[in-house]
Amino acid sequence: MVSLIIHAVLGVATTGFVVWCNRRYFTRGWKGSRITPLEAVYYVVGFISLGLGWYFNIRYVQQFGARASWIHFTKSLFSNWAADSAAQDYIIANLVLLPLWTIFDGRRRGIRVPWGFFVMSLFTSFSFTVAAYLAVVERQTRYDRAFPDGRGSADQPAVVQPTESSTA
Repeated sequence: MVSLIIHAVLGVATTGFVVWCNRRYFTRGWKGSRITPLEAVYYVVGFISLGLGWYFNIRYVQQFGARASWIHFTKSLFSNWAADSAAQDYIIANLVLLPLWTIFDGRRRGIRVPWGFFVMSLFTSFSFTVAAYLAVVERQTRYDRAFPDGRGSADQPAVVQPTESSTA
């Protein structure tokens, strides 16, 4: 059970770190700062995934006790041909595609610490992390629309200054 507590603490810490580094998207007071229905769906799906994952992880640790480990868990994923198919798909998606996607796409979008989503996935769940990334992208898109000149700060959105008159 100690390992589950450590994973929970690291999951909260990595999620908090990513949110803190991208806090400009989560401040209030700018047009579009309210949660949209799509963003709410991402949060709901992410937290349901997280809850289900924790339920099964707790059951796993209770069943295997001292034998429960990353290695044992990973080996257990490959228990039959159907599980093998799903396990290899999940492992490739989480360990290869997720970091490539979030790091390269996140950098293009100006999301800070995009590699943090991969680290988050190691302590939360793949689905939670994908939902969190999509929620941040949703907020980032609205933030960029609210501040097309890019003058929003890390702590507060900037006041957009009017452009100079061309008749002067």
